[in-house]
Amino acid sequence: MEAQVGRKEEEEEEEEEMEVEPKTGVSFPAKLPDGKQLCATGLRRKKLLALGINIYAFGMYVDIDARFKELLKAKLGGAAEKPSKELYEAVIDGDVGVVVRLVIVFRALTMSMVRKNFGEGLSVSLKKLTGGQKNEELINKVMGEAKDGIKLPPGSVIEIARLPGHVLQAKVKDELVSKVESELLCRAYLHMYLGDDPFDKEAKERFGRTLVSSLSAP
Repeated sequence: MEAQVGRKEEEEEEEEEMEVEPKTGVSFPAKLPDGKQLCATGLRRKKLLALGINIYAFGMYVDIDARFKELLKAKLGGAAEKPSKELYEAVIDGDVGVVVRLVIVFRALTMSMVRKNFGEGLSVSLKKLTGGQKNEELINKVMGEAKDGIKLPPGSVIEIARLPGHVLQAKVKDELVSKVESELLCRAYLHMYLGDDPFDKEAKERFGRTLVSSLSAP
């Protein structure tokens, strides 16, 4: 009986384990209910009238299982000592589950503002991946069912997930707003965080270091 109680307490402590994004103080669970692990936290900033505005904090989660490790090792030719371009490309291009949890920190943010910001970032990313082509129709499918009038006070959560089969799924405050099957869209989305000009370079580096460490773990 005591052993069962002890295990339950350990499980509760594990569930409550959090990591704080230092620039905003936003907390992220170290692990999602489906087992995906937090690999890095970061901050999305945007210039507005020459001022740097904090828009949202984010946490990037990956299912670091045996299949994922084998995918990375195959791409890298074995284990790695430090993050490399090939490592990030393996995640961007691979058909593996990744979740980016966004927690709003900017006050008076609306869904229309998020849609515009999201579209701008995706447009730039798509152009880099396609040699200058822009696909407005594809971009507009993301957040497709989210109403522009939705208010997103600080603490509101938007979750973007790449699901197996190259499906990009978006949830706003736990409500499913879009689910789009597109390998290019999935790559473009992760490219915003792990590409050559990421939203948060420090977050990208932490993400890479976490994956490198995982390759040497049993």
